[in-house]
Amino acid sequence: MEATRTFFWNVGDVRIAIYILAIIPIAFIVYGIYKRYLLWKQGAEDNRTSHLPLRILSFIKNGLLQKRIFQEAYPGIMHGLIFFGFGILFIGTTLIALQEDVTLPLFHWEYLKGTFYLYYSLILDIFGILAIVGTLMALYRRLVLKPERLDRRWDDNLVLYLLLVILVTGFLVEGFRIHANELPAHPEWSRWSPIGLALASVFKGITINPKISLNLHRFFWWLHIIAAFTFLAIIPYTKLIHIFTGSIDTFLRPDPPTGRLVPIDIENSETFGVEKYSEFTWKHLFDLDACVRCGRCQDVCPAHLSGKPLSPKKFIQDLRAGLPQGLKDEAETTPLVGTIIDEEVLWACTTCRACEEACPLFIEHVPKNIELRRYQVLVQTRFPSELRTTFRNLERYKNPWGVPKSQRDEWTQGLDVPIFSADISEKGYLLWIGCACSVDENNIKTAIAMVKLLKAAGVPFGILGKQEGCCGEPARRLGNEYVFQLEAEQNIELFNELGVKRIITLCPHGYHVFKNEYPDFGGHFEVYHYTEIIQEIMDQLPLYTAPTSQPVTYHDPCYLGRYNGIYEAPRKVIQKAGGTLSEMAHHRERSLCCGGGGGHIWMEEQMGQRISHLRIEEAVLCSCPIVLTACPHCMTMLTDGAKERELSDKIEVVDIAQWLESRVKRD
Repeated sequence: MEATRTFFWNVGDVRIAIYILAIIPIAFIVYGIYKRYLLWKQGAEDNRTSHLPLRILSFIKNGLLQKRIFQEAYPGIMHGLIFFGFGILFIGTTLIALQEDVTLPLFHWEYLKGTFYLYYSLILDIFGILAIVGTLMALYRRLVLKPERLDRRWDDNLVLYLLLVILVTGFLVEGFRIHANELPAHPEWSRWSPIGLALASVFKGITINPKISLNLHRFFWWLHIIAAFTFLAIIPYTKLIHIFTGSIDTFLRPDPPTGRLVPIDIENSETFGVEKYSEFTWKHLFDLDACVRCGRCQDVCPAHLSGKPLSPKKFIQDLRAGLPQGLKDEAETTPLVGTIIDEEVLWACTTCRACEEACPLFIEHVPKNIELRRYQVLVQTRFPSELRTTFRNLERYKNPWGVPKSQRDEWTQGLDVPIFSADISEKGYLLWIGCACSVDENNIKTAIAMVKLLKAAGVPFGILGKQEGCCGEPARRLGNEYVFQLEAEQNIELFNELGVKRIITLCPHGYHVFKNEYPDFGGHFEVYHYTEIIQEIMDQLPLYTAPTSQPVTYHDPCYLGRYNGIYEAPRKVIQKAGGTLSEMAHHRERSLCCGGGGGHIWMEEQMGQRISHLRIEEAVLCSCPIVLTACPHCMTMLTDGAKERELSDKIEVVDIAQWLESRVKRD
């Protein structure tokens, strides 16, 4: 006789009753999801069907295989055990339903038998016990470890208890079935259900009467069904909704390039940015239901870590909590900033994207923040008072510091720096100096160093001199889209007029907008960060450096690393130049922001600790005399942080270009 079992054994002919009962949780699911769908529909259009291969791959890697979940060991393993455990159990249950209701009655085909059935039983037992381990890990984490980032909500614990009831009753049902039916008749089959066999052996050892086993089997079978149906019914009304929304969000991930902001149609839009829910895109509203409150974003947010009122998790959850339950006309009455989101929270964000990098579901925190800023700046003219000077300087002087354009190229005196021309455009580069490296004394050294390096390597290049303005990135991240677009259009017109094809930037912020955001306005250029060019120079050209090894640490700028994925070029330059690199605790994708992004270099930190203090203190722990960086904003913030913390005698902040140029052998 082939190994198999009679499904619905000992509970009678209840199949029809089960399917009638199943209508209840299905109705709860359909109604709950439909209600959320009506809310998502309130949002504006947002095309999330482009780059289809990327989206499918993301869904497979992150939705099905949970790749980003495993970035953290304990919660990753915990969630993985629950996810894959229940996933396999769901497949197992589906195979039963298909056989009993489709293949057997229609085609007289029974596949859950013989060797396949035995392996089927073993696999379900293994993944069932793994799911129990994962659930117990989750309960231990919530009830004993109690990490600060997790909410203390009763329904979260209820979900875990319910999962445990489903799993434990499933094994109890199996144990009583084996004890009363399989052990007496086919004990060799029971070895393929090791957990059920262990329970059956316990029941046999304590001499439970077989008749009692039958009654207990029926009791736990119905308890298992009721728990499972309850679990299904509450999905749309608890964090379990992420079973649908979270997985889908891995498909709806942002289009490349990373961190690109969607332009405003300044001429034709009736309003700018987001005042109320209906002005968010449907994807931004969908994100609110995908968030599982895991708190990974909060743990890496520099604003939160330094005591500011911003928590990316709370930012998303506050938006979700305030989302009206009615339709669009009800949402129109809700101004978000000042009622749902405090102004202090809005302006605490440095746009570093640490939250988005940590989020396993690709929730977009920064674009929502920028959209709210846009409305505050362009419509309400409400923003931190110190930004009035910044915006005025950008409009009047084309730089945030207010330095006249006539002084833009004073740093070039005595250097014989070529001005970009048609002769250079064919094979050479436009060296975009940027505002900070043109007017800030400390960062001017970077511009001078880069000029010397390019000359030493024989690379054709030119600068714009007095013609250079601002790239517009500070205005855009601060919400002033109008000023950004003016700057972008003027720069693109000038670049095209001069025949610019290739651009080297000293600042990652300029690099990002030139490469990833200017194409939206017709500006298509080859854009390089200077570390990429230096790496190429060192690989291909006779540029010799001093061989003396020097211990250094390196700070990854957010807009170079998380925004544009440039991690290797700076490190290879450091290595080839004789630097012995000691990494900080937070590096590469998990680098801690300097505190200057999102326009914060021109804003006062009035609450909590300065973010730059956190970062420079972390750098000191590496016991290196030098911290290198590749961004003028980071250079300024970390240098100031070292001075303010009285650490300048322990560590010096130096740009890579300056450091490398000082190690070039002179003839």
